[in-house]
Amino acid sequence: MGKEGTKVAAVNVKELIKDLNRVYADEWLAHYSYLYMARTCTGMMYEDMGEFLEEIAKDEAEHAGELADRIQELGGLPLAIFSDLEKQCNAPYPKPPKSTSDYKGMIKVVMDAEAGAIDAYNKIAEKTKGKDHVTYQLVCHILGEEVGHEEKFEDLLG
Repeated sequence: MGKEGTKVAAVNVKELIKDLNRVYADEWLAHYSYLYMARTCTGMMYEDMGEFLEEIAKDEAEHAGELADRIQELGGLPLAIFSDLEKQCNAPYPKPPKSTSDYKGMIKVVMDAEAGAIDAYNKIAEKTKGKDHVTYQLVCHILGEEVGHEEKFEDLLG
């Protein structure tokens, strides 16, 4: 990170990079899980569910990219080894249900993962509020999208 950027970030940068790498890992695990369910879902509404899950999966990949950029701006590197994602994440891999037509199970997987993401981003927002404005704005932006994802899936349950 640049000198002035370091000076204005009144947080432990090494700890923040670890926090950001954990949510980076969460995003990639969610992306893979959602994309897997999108590509394998079956049943009467498979096209709608597949499109919906694929849209959310793309958002998660976008979040991972934004986080990778911020991690590098802070002088760190995003996790490089795929197996490290599950070792260093906040929550376990959001495992898809066994049945590819279990829409309620898929919705539960997504809602649980989104709830975990909301909690993780809220903690980082609290840690950076008034201390690291750039990271704070980024995590608040992503937090807002995660809240939207959770709401969309809650709406599917009726």
